[in-house]
Amino acid sequence: MKWLVFFLFSCVLLAETKIVFIGDSLTEGYGVAHTQAFPALLKNKFENLKKPLTIYNGAISGSTTAGASKRLKWFLKEKPDYLFLALGANDGLRGLKVTESEKNLSETIKLAAENKIKVILAGMEVPPNYGNKYQEDFKQIFFKLNKKYTVIFYPFLLKDVGGVKELNQPDGIHPNEKGHEKIAENLFILLRAKI
Repeated sequence: MKWLVFFLFSCVLLAETKIVFIGDSLTEGYGVAHTQAFPALLKNKFENLKKPLTIYNGAISGSTTAGASKRLKWFLKEKPDYLFLALGANDGLRGLKVTESEKNLSETIKLAAENKIKVILAGMEVPPNYGNKYQEDFKQIFFKLNKKYTVIFYPFLLKDVGGVKELNQPDGIHPNEKGHEKIAENLFILLRAKI
């Protein structure tokens, strides 16, 4: 009987957690090696804890919330445990209606729930030159979704990185390797107790 308990316990410890990352260039790792993007760095951090992680980086540069649910459908065959949803930055930069962005993200979260996939929702923000009202309305999308659904919420993907010159590439938008390290570090603090 003891060996059976040990065997089952070992299986639980060795079971891989699968996470699908759906995002844009910020998650894809635009301008840095794929192995230096924060999803890959998170995988390394969890593996150092002897917690095996399978990462599917389904991020595509330039993507908006409009394609989120369709992209998740494509990854359902992998039977992920978690969806890391980090979209909206391009919606904001294009000045798209916040109601549309919220609707698209909501549909994706519901699709995940229907398939028993837990959601990690990363909030986005737009620069102040879009006007105070749009800036605040956009930011509130993610807080509303957090209240409406059961998600693991991270209010701002670029926390401690956005606007910090030495952590970004020359365009001032995309994190450099040090920026991705900081994002991974912040997310690891949140997620190690959650997944």
